[in-house]
Amino acid sequence: MFELAIIWEWAQFAVRWLHVITAIAWIGSSFYFIALDLGLVARPGLPEGVSGEEWQVHGGGFYNIQKYMVAPAHMPEHLIWFKWESYFTWMSGFLMLALVYYGGADLFLVNRSVLDVSAPVAILISLASLSIGWLFYHYLCKSPLGKHTIGLMLLLYVLLVFMAWGYSHLFTGRAAFLHMGAFTATIMTANVFFVIIPNQKIVVADLKAGKTPDPKLGKEAKQRSLHNNYLTLPVIFFMLSNHYPLAFATTYSWIIASLVFLMGVTIRHYFNTVHARKGEPNWTWLLTAIIFIVIMWLSTSPQFFKSENPDMAVAPAFEKFAEDPHFAAAKEVVSTRCSMCHMAEPVYEGIHRPPLNVRFETDAEIVARANQIYLQAGRSHAMPPGNVTSMTDDERQKLVAWYRSSTSGKKAE
Repeated sequence: MFELAIIWEWAQFAVRWLHVITAIAWIGSSFYFIALDLGLVARPGLPEGVSGEEWQVHGGGFYNIQKYMVAPAHMPEHLIWFKWESYFTWMSGFLMLALVYYGGADLFLVNRSVLDVSAPVAILISLASLSIGWLFYHYLCKSPLGKHTIGLMLLLYVLLVFMAWGYSHLFTGRAAFLHMGAFTATIMTANVFFVIIPNQKIVVADLKAGKTPDPKLGKEAKQRSLHNNYLTLPVIFFMLSNHYPLAFATTYSWIIASLVFLMGVTIRHYFNTVHARKGEPNWTWLLTAIIFIVIMWLSTSPQFFKSENPDMAVAPAFEKFAEDPHFAAAKEVVSTRCSMCHMAEPVYEGIHRPPLNVRFETDAEIVARANQIYLQAGRSHAMPPGNVTSMTDDERQKLVAWYRSSTSGKKAE
């Protein structure tokens, strides 16, 4: 018989798989076209309107690619649009946000030690931040400042730093980093959906109507594409960060997030310069390494490491797990088989900080993770890793009985 917890877990897995696939397609095509555009060469004899061309070899074949600065004189019959990769990456990412952080808001989204709000209010704050942030950015680009590339990007960086600080004072550390990724990805996809593709459609329509396309449409799309170029690597970092509490669960996590954007700029600057055949600015790697070392220092200094929801009481959403008659037996299993790693100062050799910042030292911490305990130590043998603490099948059944009794009122057989 299928249980909601099992279905929910597989739903997350399926959506995460889709998200990774579409993200690979989007990022891959984005990096390809950036490198192609920067590497175009203006050779004699090119057709009218062509700004450059590039010869490439791949898969046993040769390709000759030409770029028209505005548009060709006549619209070709077959035209490939590069947009769906972006759209499906954002949609699958938002679905992941909903499944994990909205569906499990009391655990993954709300941090009552920084902002004591209900789950619905936290979700509304999340949705508002994504939409309002895009609107602010969009009209900033439309303003007179939008004509100044460097000034605009500096102001955009200030916006990102402010959002990193703000999210760290609204949500859990893990959710704050995830939202930085979602916020940035929303800007990137909105650039494609609201600016780049519409502008290209206008150009296509003008060609079909025999009109001369407006060059400013291409310039505007180019500006948004440039922003997407430099924002891509930080988004990947934030999407991976939920596996590394040293990134998101420290006092100065918002500074770490801010520095990540700088690394994204230095790394992309190197590749952009190389692809444009303007030399190899190797200094960017040194600067990136220095920034990364600063990030490591910020995250590993003991005085900076923090616990989310310290001394918290059992949240109302998890009271049923704490009040269940099977909880005492389950707590004993967790305390003897899991807590040696999942505590503020782990005693298991080689473990210096609680994995994923998950702790099982109080009733509140244990019941808040009831679903994960059930799936990873009850229904599967994922935890403890390699069964290093020798958890028995009987003990795993106690965890199953506790979860099932708490959620359905039925005792495990």
